[in-house]
Amino acid sequence: MLSFFEALVSNPLLMSAVLAGFAASVCSGIVGSYVVVKRIVFISGSISHSVLAGMGLCLWLQRAKGVESVTPLQGALVTAILSALIIGWVHLYYKEREDSVIAALWSVGTAIGVLFISQTPGYNVELTNLLIGNILWVAPSDLWVLFGLDVLVVIAVIVLHRRFLAICFDEEQAKLQGQPVKALYMLLLVLVAVTTVLLIQVVGIILVLTMLTIPAAIANLFTSRLTTMMLLGVGLNALFSFSGTVAAYHLDWPVGATIALLSGVAYAAILTLRRSPIHRS
Repeated sequence: MLSFFEALVSNPLLMSAVLAGFAASVCSGIVGSYVVVKRIVFISGSISHSVLAGMGLCLWLQRAKGVESVTPLQGALVTAILSALIIGWVHLYYKEREDSVIAALWSVGTAIGVLFISQTPGYNVELTNLLIGNILWVAPSDLWVLFGLDVLVVIAVIVLHRRFLAICFDEEQAKLQGQPVKALYMLLLVLVAVTTVLLIQVVGIILVLTMLTIPAAIANLFTSRLTTMMLLGVGLNALFSFSGTVAAYHLDWPVGATIALLSGVAYAAILTLRRSPIHRS
């Protein structure tokens, strides 16, 4: 453990990785709680995989066309928000086709991203980083973007929490109260999209649902209050992120996969303990 903290002080890449993990923990704990109670995990998965199209396009523009003004992070953000709006629109106006559209965005977005990356000159290490995550790949400029998005999400949640609470638990009652349910639902999906982009920097596209759902699901086992669930979710995400980074450093494992594995093992262990005879007694 001491060697890790020594490396943390001397290695700016490792420090950036830890800061990125904490930045992702804030949004994932808060927005992930909405995702769990609203039961839109499948929608979150579609958004997370569709962003590969925007990332692949930006990588191709950088490498093949020399357009340095675009970054994979920007491409991911635009694609995530666009996918969220499409899914929200389909949910509100063509609900019977929602599953098909979600699956289509999931597969087509991934396919477009892979096609662009296959046409990108040079060794495509970025593809591996995007898919399975490489928190050490986070640049200082990315950190500013991550914390900026964090601030926007937190402000939106502080201002609109009671309204989000209403649509998560009872949309019909929210309509009777005069709440703009459709607009709130679309905004919630946009927040999910922004959080997805944050998490991709940490655990990658494949494992993004881990940080978005598992800590919130664990928190939900111990409380029925959404605000408490959010606070626990943020704390658990930060704990898993930091512990996973430390473990990956000592074991020489991929950081994103280590964080995801640690989260999954903790969730399985807690479920087992809560269902054991000793706990029930």
